[in-house]
Amino acid sequence: MTRTPMTRTKDILIIGPSWIGDMVMAQALFRQLKRDTPDSAIDVTAPAWALGVIERMPEVRRAIAMPFGHGETRFIDRWTFGRSLKGQYARAYVLPGSWKSAFIPFAARIATRIGYLKEQRWGLLNHIVPLPKSQKKKTMATYQALADQTVFGDSERLLRPALRVDPVNQDMLLRRYGLTAGGYAALMPGAEYGPAKRWPARHFASVAETFTKSGVTVILMGSQKDSAAAADIKTIAPDVIDLTGQTIITDVIDLIAAARCVVANDSGLLHIAAAVGVPVVGIYGSTSAQHTPPQSETAFTVSLNLPCSPCGKRVCPLGHLDCLEKLEPERVLAALSDRLGVKGSSGTSQTEDRSGCI
Repeated sequence: MTRTPMTRTKDILIIGPSWIGDMVMAQALFRQLKRDTPDSAIDVTAPAWALGVIERMPEVRRAIAMPFGHGETRFIDRWTFGRSLKGQYARAYVLPGSWKSAFIPFAARIATRIGYLKEQRWGLLNHIVPLPKSQKKKTMATYQALADQTVFGDSERLLRPALRVDPVNQDMLLRRYGLTAGGYAALMPGAEYGPAKRWPARHFASVAETFTKSGVTVILMGSQKDSAAAADIKTIAPDVIDLTGQTIITDVIDLIAAARCVVANDSGLLHIAAAVGVPVVGIYGSTSAQHTPPQSETAFTVSLNLPCSPCGKRVCPLGHLDCLEKLEPERVLAALSDRLGVKGSSGTSQTEDRSGCI
């Protein structure tokens, strides 16, 4: 007779989010759990493309690849995957709001299954955490609040993400691309969510040219999907080094960590830059820096805060994208000059609205 293995009373399974930026912000929860129960092992399951980020989180024992893609239902495969985890965990935290995400720990028969109600997940979750309406869009706080709801009333309790850097890999990458630590700026022109989060290529090119004239090398980073935007930037600023589509996520982490500074759209790479402590300016258009700011002492955000933004849309519903088109490079360069002494093309600096900055 085959006996079901005894469940360990301490170990924790996290059903992680699919977006890179959300995964970085989820580290606030992992840190809280490790602080509360230091003897518990934390495993995180997520799509394969996020595993490299999880592996750089010291709180996590193991990153487990989900055997199905983001958005795929595949209940039989989810059931099989869940059953493969049976007997290994005492608690599960479900970060995505979907019904199918909560199905995995249910199939694994994990005794305590914690999350927000979202898609009416009664039964699948047996510990529903209340989510105040005013907090729903504050991603990092909602994650940490699954273990400590006091963060909703006290933002000082938020535990900022802090990713580990591999110095050996970093040194190898610097030599491979002919870069010097602290000698280059990294620009990230992409945003997976959609074009309403992407600052125009000509604006990125203007920032790149300012760095180049100051003797600072500029690299462009992102996935293969960002190569078209990078090509547009390189057409205007030919001296940039285009690394889009040439690096895996762990390489991106190590290269960002060695950069002089970073300029990025509201994207996963923005949050990675904040999590390795590099000075970073985040550019916000259709989304709000009040909800998902980069969490770092050396992070700034810029936005025009037009009446039509933030709209939260993937594509500008009005067709003009004024929230980003009219956000001039001088605004970003002014934010950089406060920390790094980099001036705009006019040689002047201006006061930047720091609302939403850390």
